[in-house]
Amino acid sequence: MTKGGLSFEMSSISQCFTCTSVMMHVYCAIFVLQQISWFAEATGSSIVGGKVVKPHSKPYMASLHVHGAHVCGGILIRKDFVLTAAHCHNKTMTVILGAHNISKQEKSQQRIKVAEFYPRKKFDGNYSKDIMLLKLERDAKLNRYVKVIGLPKNGKLPAKNTRCTAAGWGQIVGGSKGGPTSDVLKETTEKTESDFECKNIWQHYFQSDHMICTRPDKKGGVCWGDSGGPLICNTKLQGITAFLYRDDCSDRRYPHVFTKVHPFVHWIQEVMRGKVAA
Repeated sequence: MTKGGLSFEMSSISQCFTCTSVMMHVYCAIFVLQQISWFAEATGSSIVGGKVVKPHSKPYMASLHVHGAHVCGGILIRKDFVLTAAHCHNKTMTVILGAHNISKQEKSQQRIKVAEFYPRKKFDGNYSKDIMLLKLERDAKLNRYVKVIGLPKNGKLPAKNTRCTAAGWGQIVGGSKGGPTSDVLKETTEKTESDFECKNIWQHYFQSDHMICTRPDKKGGVCWGDSGGPLICNTKLQGITAFLYRDDCSDRRYPHVFTKVHPFVHWIQEVMRGKVAA
Protein backbone atom coordinates (compact mmCIF):
# COMPACT_ATOMS: atom_id res chain seq x y z
CA MET A 1 0.00 0.00 0.00
CA THR A 2 1.52 3.28 -1.16
CA LYS A 3 1.21 5.69 -3.97
CA GLY A 4 0.71 4.61 -7.57
CA GLY A 5 -1.89 4.73 -10.33
CA LEU A 6 -4.98 2.60 -10.41
CA SER A 7 -6.71 0.90 -13.31
CA PHE A 8 -7.83 -2.48 -14.62
CA GLU A 9 -6.46 -4.51 -17.48
CA MET A 10 -6.13 -8.12 -18.60
CA SER A 11 -3.16 -9.96 -17.10
CA SER A 12 -1.11 -13.03 -17.89
CA ILE A 13 -2.29 -14.64 -14.66
CA SER A 14 -5.98 -13.77 -14.75
CA GLN A 15 -7.98 -12.29 -17.57
CA CYS A 16 -11.20 -12.00 -15.65
CA PHE A 17 -10.54 -8.97 -13.45
CA THR A 18 -11.69 -5.90 -15.30
CA CYS A 19 -13.42 -2.82 -14.04
CA THR A 20 -15.30 0.07 -15.60
CA SER A 21 -14.26 3.45 -14.20
CA VAL A 22 -16.95 5.84 -13.03
CA MET A 23 -14.92 8.81 -14.15
CA MET A 24 -11.58 9.45 -15.82
CA HIS A 25 -9.55 9.48 -12.63
CA VAL A 26 -11.44 7.05 -10.39
CA TYR A 27 -10.54 3.38 -10.19
CA CYS A 28 -11.06 0.56 -7.72
CA ALA A 29 -8.09 -0.27 -5.54
CA ILE A 30 -7.89 -3.76 -6.97
CA PHE A 31 -4.65 -5.19 -8.33
CA VAL A 32 -4.07 -8.09 -10.72
CA LEU A 33 -0.51 -9.40 -10.95
CA GLN A 34 0.92 -9.48 -14.45
CA GLN A 35 4.04 -11.46 -13.67
CA ILE A 36 4.91 -13.90 -10.91
CA SER A 37 8.26 -12.11 -10.62
CA TRP A 38 6.48 -9.12 -9.15
CA PHE A 39 6.42 -10.99 -5.84
CA ALA A 40 9.58 -10.13 -3.96
CA GLU A 41 10.77 -10.63 -0.41
CA ALA A 42 10.17 -7.55 1.71
CA THR A 43 13.24 -5.58 2.64
CA GLY A 44 13.52 -3.30 5.61
CA SER A 45 10.86 -2.64 8.21
CA SER A 46 8.72 -0.12 6.42
CA ILE A 47 7.16 0.91 3.10
CA VAL A 48 6.16 4.31 1.80
CA GLY A 49 3.61 5.52 4.28
CA GLY A 50 3.40 2.26 6.20
CA LYS A 51 5.10 -0.55 8.05
CA VAL A 52 5.16 -4.32 8.32
CA VAL A 53 2.67 -5.42 10.96
CA LYS A 54 3.59 -7.76 13.77
CA PRO A 55 2.91 -11.23 12.31
CA HIS A 56 -0.66 -12.39 12.99
CA SER A 57 -1.55 -9.27 14.95
CA LYS A 58 -4.52 -8.77 12.62
CA PRO A 59 -5.99 -12.29 12.64
CA TYR A 60 -9.19 -11.15 10.90
CA MET A 61 -7.31 -10.28 7.69
CA ALA A 62 -7.94 -12.35 4.57
CA SER A 63 -6.04 -12.44 1.28
CA LEU A 64 -8.25 -13.20 -1.71
CA HIS A 65 -6.51 -15.18 -4.45
CA VAL A 66 -7.36 -15.96 -8.06
CA HIS A 67 -5.20 -18.56 -9.82
CA GLY A 68 -2.64 -18.31 -7.04
CA ALA A 69 -2.31 -14.51 -7.13
CA HIS A 70 -3.42 -12.01 -4.50
CA VAL A 71 -6.06 -9.68 -5.92
CA CYS A 72 -7.91 -8.20 -2.94
CA GLY A 73 -8.12 -8.07 0.80
CA GLY A 74 -10.98 -9.23 2.98
CA ILE A 75 -12.19 -9.33 6.58
CA LEU A 76 -13.33 -12.41 8.50
CA ILE A 77 -16.56 -11.47 10.32
CA ARG A 78 -17.82 -14.99 11.07
CA LYS A 79 -16.09 -18.33 10.83
CA ASP A 80 -17.85 -18.94 7.52
CA PHE A 81 -18.14 -15.40 6.08
CA VAL A 82 -15.62 -12.89 4.75
CA LEU A 83 -16.49 -9.26 4.00
CA THR A 84 -14.89 -7.52 1.01
CA ALA A 85 -15.61 -5.14 -1.88
CA ALA A 86 -18.13 -6.07 -4.59
CA HIS A 87 -15.70 -5.16 -7.36
CA CYS A 88 -13.40 -7.96 -6.16
CA HIS A 89 -15.85 -10.64 -7.35
CA ASN A 90 -14.36 -13.60 -9.21
CA LYS A 91 -15.94 -17.04 -9.40
CA THR A 92 -12.59 -18.85 -8.97
CA MET A 93 -11.64 -17.13 -5.74
CA THR A 94 -9.86 -18.74 -2.79
CA VAL A 95 -9.64 -17.12 0.65
CA ILE A 96 -6.40 -17.37 2.64
CA LEU A 97 -6.72 -16.85 6.38
CA GLY A 98 -4.03 -16.79 9.07
CA ALA A 99 -1.42 -15.44 6.67
CA HIS A 100 1.42 -13.03 7.22
CA ASN A 101 3.64 -13.87 4.24
CA ILE A 102 1.36 -14.91 1.38
CA SER A 103 4.28 -16.09 -0.76
CA LYS A 104 4.91 -18.93 1.69
CA GLN A 105 2.95 -21.99 2.80
CA GLU A 106 2.83 -20.93 6.44
CA LYS A 107 1.54 -23.54 8.91
CA SER A 108 -0.86 -20.93 10.25
CA GLN A 109 -2.62 -20.50 6.91
CA GLN A 110 -6.04 -21.85 6.04
CA ARG A 111 -7.01 -21.91 2.36
CA ILE A 112 -10.74 -22.13 1.74
CA LYS A 113 -12.64 -21.78 -1.51
CA VAL A 114 -15.66 -19.52 -1.81
CA ALA A 115 -18.98 -21.35 -2.02
CA GLU A 116 -21.32 -18.39 -2.57
CA PHE A 117 -20.95 -14.71 -3.45
CA TYR A 118 -23.32 -12.12 -2.03
CA PRO A 119 -22.63 -8.68 -3.54
CA ARG A 120 -24.93 -5.96 -2.24
CA LYS A 121 -25.65 -5.39 -5.89
CA LYS A 122 -24.01 -6.30 -9.18
CA PHE A 123 -20.89 -4.17 -9.54
CA ASP A 124 -21.30 -2.10 -12.70
CA GLY A 125 -18.63 0.56 -12.30
CA ASN A 126 -20.76 2.58 -9.88
CA TYR A 127 -19.03 2.46 -6.52
CA SER A 128 -22.28 2.88 -4.64
CA LYS A 129 -22.82 -0.07 -2.27
CA ASP A 130 -19.45 -1.60 -3.15
CA ILE A 131 -19.65 -4.37 -0.56
CA MET A 132 -19.82 -8.16 -0.78
CA LEU A 133 -19.99 -11.20 1.48
CA LEU A 134 -18.19 -14.44 0.68
CA LYS A 135 -19.66 -17.66 2.07
CA LEU A 136 -16.82 -20.11 2.62
CA GLU A 137 -17.05 -23.76 1.58
CA ARG A 138 -16.24 -24.76 5.15
CA ASP A 139 -15.89 -23.04 8.49
CA ALA A 140 -12.56 -21.52 9.33
CA LYS A 141 -10.88 -22.96 12.40
CA LEU A 142 -10.62 -20.10 14.87
CA ASN A 143 -7.35 -19.95 16.79
CA ARG A 144 -4.55 -17.50 17.66
CA TYR A 145 -3.92 -16.89 13.94
CA VAL A 146 -7.50 -16.71 12.69
CA LYS A 147 -10.14 -14.65 14.49
CA VAL A 148 -13.24 -12.70 13.56
CA ILE A 149 -13.72 -8.97 13.96
CA GLY A 150 -16.98 -7.52 15.18
CA LEU A 151 -19.27 -5.33 13.10
CA PRO A 152 -19.86 -1.70 14.17
CA LYS A 153 -22.74 -1.42 16.64
CA ASN A 154 -23.71 2.15 15.81
CA GLY A 155 -23.39 4.60 12.97
CA LYS A 156 -21.30 7.17 14.82
CA LEU A 157 -18.25 7.88 12.71
CA PRO A 158 -14.91 9.26 13.91
CA ALA A 159 -14.44 13.01 13.78
CA LYS A 160 -12.35 14.69 11.09
CA ASN A 161 -8.60 14.08 11.45
CA THR A 162 -9.05 10.87 13.43
CA ARG A 163 -6.09 8.58 12.80
CA CYS A 164 -7.23 5.27 11.35
CA THR A 165 -5.31 2.30 10.00
CA ALA A 166 -5.69 0.32 6.81
CA ALA A 167 -3.88 -2.92 6.00
CA GLY A 168 -3.15 -5.07 2.98
CA TRP A 169 -0.71 -6.84 0.70
CA GLY A 170 -0.90 -4.20 -2.06
CA GLN A 171 1.63 -2.31 -4.12
CA ILE A 172 4.61 -0.91 -2.19
CA VAL A 173 6.10 1.70 -4.53
CA GLY A 174 4.82 4.87 -6.11
CA GLY A 175 4.38 5.74 -9.74
CA SER A 176 2.27 3.93 -12.29
CA LYS A 177 0.70 0.49 -11.96
CA GLY A 178 2.77 -2.67 -12.13
CA GLY A 179 5.17 -2.04 -9.28
CA PRO A 180 6.16 -4.69 -6.71
CA THR A 181 3.63 -5.80 -4.13
CA SER A 182 4.22 -6.91 -0.58
CA ASP A 183 4.47 -10.57 0.37
CA VAL A 184 3.96 -9.62 4.02
CA LEU A 185 1.02 -7.81 5.55
CA LYS A 186 1.56 -4.07 5.97
CA GLU A 187 -0.44 -1.23 7.44
CA THR A 188 -0.59 2.50 7.01
CA THR A 189 -2.17 5.45 8.79
CA GLU A 190 -4.87 7.60 7.20
CA LYS A 191 -6.78 10.53 8.69
CA THR A 192 -10.52 10.93 8.25
CA GLU A 193 -11.70 13.80 6.09
CA SER A 194 -14.97 15.74 6.24
CA ASP A 195 -17.88 14.71 4.03
CA PHE A 196 -17.98 18.26 2.68
CA GLU A 197 -14.40 18.10 1.44
CA CYS A 198 -14.88 14.62 -0.06
CA LYS A 199 -18.04 15.73 -1.84
CA ASN A 200 -16.30 18.84 -3.10
CA ILE A 201 -13.55 16.77 -4.72
CA TRP A 202 -15.34 13.58 -5.82
CA GLN A 203 -18.66 15.36 -6.48
CA HIS A 204 -21.63 13.00 -7.06
CA TYR A 205 -19.37 9.93 -6.96
CA PHE A 206 -19.01 10.40 -3.22
CA GLN A 207 -22.18 9.47 -1.35
CA SER A 208 -21.87 10.37 2.30
CA ASP A 209 -24.65 8.09 3.50
CA HIS A 210 -22.56 4.98 2.78
CA MET A 211 -19.04 6.24 2.09
CA ILE A 212 -16.25 7.59 4.27
CA CYS A 213 -13.02 9.13 3.04
CA THR A 214 -9.53 9.73 4.37
CA ARG A 215 -6.38 11.62 3.52
CA PRO A 216 -3.38 9.35 2.98
CA ASP A 217 -0.19 9.76 4.94
CA LYS A 218 2.15 12.33 3.40
CA LYS A 219 4.23 9.50 1.98
CA GLY A 220 1.52 7.10 0.92
CA GLY A 221 -1.49 5.01 1.84
CA VAL A 222 -3.68 2.24 0.41
CA CYS A 223 -3.11 1.38 -3.22
CA TRP A 224 -3.38 -1.43 -5.76
CA GLY A 225 -4.29 -4.77 -4.18
CA ASP A 226 -5.78 -3.24 -1.03
CA SER A 227 -9.43 -3.29 -2.19
CA GLY A 228 -11.74 -5.01 0.24
CA GLY A 229 -9.40 -4.50 3.18
CA PRO A 230 -10.44 -2.82 6.43
CA LEU A 231 -10.33 0.73 7.69
CA ILE A 232 -10.02 0.55 11.48
CA CYS A 233 -10.72 3.65 13.57
CA ASN A 234 -10.53 3.62 17.37
CA THR A 235 -10.14 -0.18 17.23
CA LYS A 236 -13.48 -0.53 15.37
CA LEU A 237 -14.13 -1.66 11.81
CA GLN A 238 -15.50 1.35 9.94
CA GLY A 239 -14.87 0.88 6.23
CA ILE A 240 -13.81 -1.26 3.29
CA THR A 241 -11.26 0.06 0.78
CA ALA A 242 -13.15 1.07 -2.38
CA PHE A 243 -11.59 3.61 -4.77
CA LEU A 244 -8.71 6.04 -5.20
CA TYR A 245 -7.17 8.48 -7.64
CA ARG A 246 -5.98 6.54 -10.67
CA ASP A 247 -2.70 8.28 -11.46
CA ASP A 248 -1.26 8.51 -7.95
CA CYS A 249 -3.09 6.90 -5.04
CA SER A 250 -1.07 8.88 -2.49
CA ASP A 251 -1.87 12.24 -4.10
CA ARG A 252 -3.23 14.04 -1.04
CA ARG A 253 -5.47 16.23 -3.19
CA TYR A 254 -7.69 13.20 -3.72
CA PRO A 255 -9.06 11.54 -0.57
CA HIS A 256 -9.28 7.75 -0.43
CA VAL A 257 -12.82 6.43 -0.37
CA PHE A 258 -14.11 3.52 1.69
CA THR A 259 -17.51 1.87 1.84
CA LYS A 260 -19.03 2.42 5.29
CA VAL A 261 -19.81 -0.86 7.01
CA HIS A 262 -22.50 0.23 9.46
CA PRO A 263 -25.23 1.10 6.91
CA PHE A 264 -25.04 -2.51 5.69
CA VAL A 265 -25.01 -4.31 9.05
CA HIS A 266 -28.67 -5.34 8.80
CA TRP A 267 -28.15 -6.68 5.28
CA ILE A 268 -25.00 -8.53 6.40
CA GLN A 269 -26.89 -10.16 9.26
CA GLU A 270 -29.74 -11.17 6.93
CA VAL A 271 -27.29 -12.81 4.52
CA MET A 272 -25.57 -14.71 7.32
CA ARG A 273 -28.96 -15.90 8.61
CA GLY A 274 -29.65 -17.36 5.18
CA LYS A 275 -32.47 -14.93 4.43
CA VAL A 276 -30.86 -13.45 1.30
CA ALA A 277 -30.39 -15.54 -1.86
CA ALA A 278 -27.01 -15.58 -3.60
